[in-house]
Amino acid sequence: MAAGATYEPLATTTLGSNQSSVTFSSIPGTYTDLVLVVNAGSTSTDNFAYLEFNTDTSGNNYSWTTLYGNGSSAGSARNNSIGYICAYVGIGTSLDTTIITNIQNYSNSSTYKTWLSRSNRVSTGGTYYGTEALVGNWHNASAITSVKVNAYSTFSFITGSTFTLFGIAAA
Repeated sequence: MAAGATYEPLATTTLGSNQSSVTFSSIPGTYTDLVLVVNAGSTSTDNFAYLEFNTDTSGNNYSWTTLYGNGSSAGSARNNSIGYICAYVGIGTSLDTTIITNIQNYSNSSTYKTWLSRSNRVSTGGTYYGTEALVGNWHNASAITSVKVNAYSTFSFITGSTFTLFGIAAA
């Protein structure tokens, strides 16, 4: 990290009830990067959460690649030209999933946005633990002013899940 760089908390949400999404809006463009830290659980096992930038859900503006493993086995997947960012796979039913997502150059209006997400991974029944890294691109040069974290399909994030967005100055 560059000398003088700081993580400044922009907003934190702790769920008082189950919710299907959390949105951070009116994000100021005064930082170089964003960091989203999530500690969550879900209402059912082996689900995933996904991100939207600036409410963009078009069918071809995102791409991502993931690598995951548990020390004895590993796997990978990728998807191109889709309408969401698969940010976190395998959220368990208790508050045992931690995700850190870095969004680089979010306020730059002349480049596509790149992100990197790291998390522990919980699989069906909450019995498989490992780690996962995802990298991706939002094929849009607009500055990011909102980030929405969505629960996939019919599950919700459980009460007590926390979502914190940080701005990084001088990254």
